[in-house]
Amino acid sequence: MDKSTSWHSLSIDKVLQETGSNSNGLSDDAVQKKQAEFGKNELKAKKKKTAITIFLRQFLDVMVLVLIVAAVISAFLGELSDTIVIVIILILNAIIGFVQEYRAEKAMEALQKMSAPSTNVLRNGQTSKVESVELVPGDIVSLTAGDTVPADLRIMESDALKINEASLTGESNTVDKNPDTLEEQDPPLGDRFNMAFKGTAITSGKAKGVVIATGMQTELGKIAGMLDDAESSTPLQKRLSAFSRRLTVIIIILCAILFAVGFIRNEPWEQLLLTTLSLAVAAIPEALPAVVSVSLALGARRLMKQQVLIRKLYAVEALGSVTYICTDKTGTLTKNEMEVKSIWTADKEGEDMLLSAMRSSHDSEEKDGKWTGDPTEVAMLAYAKDQEELKRLKEIPFDSERKAMTTIHEKEGKYWMITKGATESIQGMLADKNFSDEIKKQEEQMAKEGMRVIGFAGKMLDQLPDKPVAEELEKELAFIGLAGMIDPPRKEAKDAIGECKRAGIVPVMITGDHPLTAAAIGKELGIVEKEEQVITGKELEALSDQQLDEKVEALRVYARVSPEQKLKIVKALQNHHQFVSMTGDGVNDAPSLKQANIGVAMGITGTDVTKESSSMILLDDNFATIVKAVREGRRIYDNIRKFIKYILTGNAAEIWTIVLAPIVGLPIPLLPVHILWVNLVTDGLPALALATEAEEKSIMERPPRSPKESIFAQGLGIHILWVGLFIGLLTVGTQWYSINHTETHWQTIVFTVLCLAQLWHVMAIRSEKRSLFSIGLFTNTPLLLAVGGTVLLQLAVIYVPILNGFFHTQPLTAGELGLAFGASAIVFVVVEIEKLIKRSMDKKKK
Repeated sequence: MDKSTSWHSLSIDKVLQETGSNSNGLSDDAVQKKQAEFGKNELKAKKKKTAITIFLRQFLDVMVLVLIVAAVISAFLGELSDTIVIVIILILNAIIGFVQEYRAEKAMEALQKMSAPSTNVLRNGQTSKVESVELVPGDIVSLTAGDTVPADLRIMESDALKINEASLTGESNTVDKNPDTLEEQDPPLGDRFNMAFKGTAITSGKAKGVVIATGMQTELGKIAGMLDDAESSTPLQKRLSAFSRRLTVIIIILCAILFAVGFIRNEPWEQLLLTTLSLAVAAIPEALPAVVSVSLALGARRLMKQQVLIRKLYAVEALGSVTYICTDKTGTLTKNEMEVKSIWTADKEGEDMLLSAMRSSHDSEEKDGKWTGDPTEVAMLAYAKDQEELKRLKEIPFDSERKAMTTIHEKEGKYWMITKGATESIQGMLADKNFSDEIKKQEEQMAKEGMRVIGFAGKMLDQLPDKPVAEELEKELAFIGLAGMIDPPRKEAKDAIGECKRAGIVPVMITGDHPLTAAAIGKELGIVEKEEQVITGKELEALSDQQLDEKVEALRVYARVSPEQKLKIVKALQNHHQFVSMTGDGVNDAPSLKQANIGVAMGITGTDVTKESSSMILLDDNFATIVKAVREGRRIYDNIRKFIKYILTGNAAEIWTIVLAPIVGLPIPLLPVHILWVNLVTDGLPALALATEAEEKSIMERPPRSPKESIFAQGLGIHILWVGLFIGLLTVGTQWYSINHTETHWQTIVFTVLCLAQLWHVMAIRSEKRSLFSIGLFTNTPLLLAVGGTVLLQLAVIYVPILNGFFHTQPLTAGELGLAFGASAIVFVVVEIEKLIKRSMDKKKK
């Protein structure tokens, strides 16, 4: 069986022949052979990573590998306490990383849930229920309203069949289906009216169809296959990865230089190895991976309270870098429900008649106070809810050839016949043909506003026909009116899009819906301003990759596009170094969500496939919530920069301390265990508390960070270098003073000065430019507690006897402790002066 067969263009007899089936269905032997050939009717899940694999991966980070080497060298030198501390740190980091990745590691099991659990199948001339996973090409299945299509089908018979294909095509309107052969060879999925696709839902009517594709060969399966591509790295992942590579090179160079200098000076190799080890440990920010993970986890918890579920931890900060938000229309910007926006009648007297027709002519049912059925009919019932429903006596069901349905109702002792359907069909049934031009004019006006238009006509009958026949009754009708309906925009969406624009983020609508509808919604929401910003799927297909690259940044609305084209759009934007977010809810959105730098799924209307492909889920399906996520993402990234500033400045200070001391003839000031203590405890707790710092002013008034921007941009790298050098000089100066004046406790004093200097530093960098006194000392209680707790821990290391032996410290006198506090406080003063200079420069620019 040829996988590329255009099943929609074949007759039913030809389809049965190609699939090896017949009107009685497949035989048991044929089913067994086909199951062996095609396999189960299920979507393949990606192979899961084992828990052990995930755990071991945590030790492959460059900085972690350097620490492992440090632990081995410490053990070789007999420094078992250092080895133990390093191993504990490594295990803690691995556990944190494992927990986060294990939670995020879900294979695509949800894709299998898209199939109906069982379906009615004709085999050996008899109908029976079978598990949908057992279906094979050639099976003949029967479907009714409420069923989920279990495989791709060529429709053989239909009775008023309507299918909701929004999850696959993005089209919000239900699609009328029929068994007629299509002449067009390659129409869009949404225009294949004689096909039913796996995972879509039947809203009304019934049908019989022959299975032409199962499992991964279905349209749903093809989309699932697109999800195997590697995911994009987030900005933070890329920046930290680049930083790790650079840091490794710097560590190797510094260690080599230090070892060479010592060798030339004929220092003992054990001492040289210990010094080099101290330098390597000082250069590695051991706490950084853990602090970043915990900070992002805290941000994820905050976002959860704002109806945002984070599936991938790095997505918390990624929205702060997003430059384009590509969003589906149906259910994302709109409510995913039809609503009558406008009606039109020839005169005011006709309005009551139109409302009565809307209220009476329908196939919907009321359950628990809510109407269920075709969304178009439900919308008209809601609009005409105050009208009395006339008793229905007869009906002529809708069919796709007539594009109309007729109902007959009892009214004032006579019989009122109501016909509703496509306006062109209604116009052909009117007695007064001269009125057609006015109807067409009104319909075109409604269509330009993005509305789907339904026409109504009718007449009074003296007698009730036994068996109504469309050809006899649907003529010489009187026009009643038009009803224009639309899937309305969410109230919050327009404000959210405006805020995105102010934040320098470009919103783009990508939908499978009609171009006029998409353009109208885009204009109403403020996404599109001129016609050339709108493009259709056919126009997009005609563009070469180069032409698309030239136009993609100017386009704002894409209509009637396929899943493959959505993927193409996202990739084209990424070719321009844009960080792209894709927001959607349907199966058709899944590949582009996977490809985007951050994929955002809808939690209520979103399919399981979409959720599994996303980085984050909007639990309230509200586009406005994404703006809250952007704000939170920017705040979190700002705070990540703050604790990177804090941690790396401390590490730079440790490096300068170790390098400068031998240069000026002083002994090695710190042991590896001292540096590990400072890096884990002194750095860790205050850095973690920085994650709770409030957002900077005007956080949503600045443009997104440049995708090429280094994590050390905007003065961060310079601050790390000069403040690190300043603390190093301050510490070495204190070492020189202590050796010449206090003698016995100099190493503990140096250790304490380095610790306290970093605590003063963290208080000073709570804001990029604002003074601590203008922010308020007590506006970040967790940080105050962290600093206070760290001071107490440092005092414990100094004064608790059992810890003295473990950390090689000695109790300080009151004077020595005062010296350590006083010297370290100078760091706070100089950093506050730096911020004062920045504020002065900003005022001059204004």
